[in-house]
Amino acid sequence: MAVLVDPGKCPQNHRCPLIAMCPAEAISQEGYNLPVIDTDRCVECGLCVAQCPKGAMQMVE
Repeated sequence: MAVLVDPGKCPQNHRCPLIAMCPAEAISQEGYNLPVIDTDRCVECGLCVAQCPKGAMQMVE
């Protein structure tokens, strides 16, 4: 499993609120660009998927 960010759903016009929520500190963002998931750090807990207000975070096989 892996978490991917759907650029079509992520507005990319603000600081991603999920960065602070991630218990593994696996989400980063440069400016207001698309957030990036560090797959080496991600523990696949699904918190970001559940909390993303735009549904842009998706758990995929």
